[in-house]
Amino acid sequence: MSRILGLRNRQRVRAVDTRLLRRIARWTLEEKFRAADYELGLHLVTAAEMARVNKSFLGHEDSTDVITFDHREAERRAGARRSVPLQGRRTRKHSETSLHGEIFLCLDDAVAQARLFDTAWQSELARYLLHGLLHLHGFGDMTPAARRQMKRQENRLLRLAQRQFPLRRLARSKR
Repeated sequence: MSRILGLRNRQRVRAVDTRLLRRIARWTLEEKFRAADYELGLHLVTAAEMARVNKSFLGHEDSTDVITFDHREAERRAGARRSVPLQGRRTRKHSETSLHGEIFLCLDDAVAQARLFDTAWQSELARYLLHGLLHLHGFGDMTPAARRQMKRQENRLLRLAQRQFPLRRLARSKR
């Protein structure tokens, strides 16, 4: 059993308290999903890097808020070497308590969406993290019904996270 959570911050859009973001991820994995075994890589990236990832793996031209790769999907395929991005794919809920994947989170998009929806970018970042974790947990968003179900879970988890953690503190003051 392993519980590995790595986080790489490759953006300078906002100063992010990566320790707090890691705590939110662990809380979701361990307390809410009851994941006994996980290996997860989180990547905080710019819009330019996200656009490259989006183009390489999904064939889309622009940036996006979050891209999730489920490494278990690749492991399940005999001899598969590449992970499969979960953007918009329909997946089944995973009954096992093991998660293995990567989540790319775009800070530029979080800031832009926060302005658009009149919310804090920190809440958007937490939402993106939860959205990616829900994908790894087996939620899809290909159909309207699946999208509604996933959005309900995302909103529920975000409300719980807001009670549990000071999300505003994701904005780390520059020193």
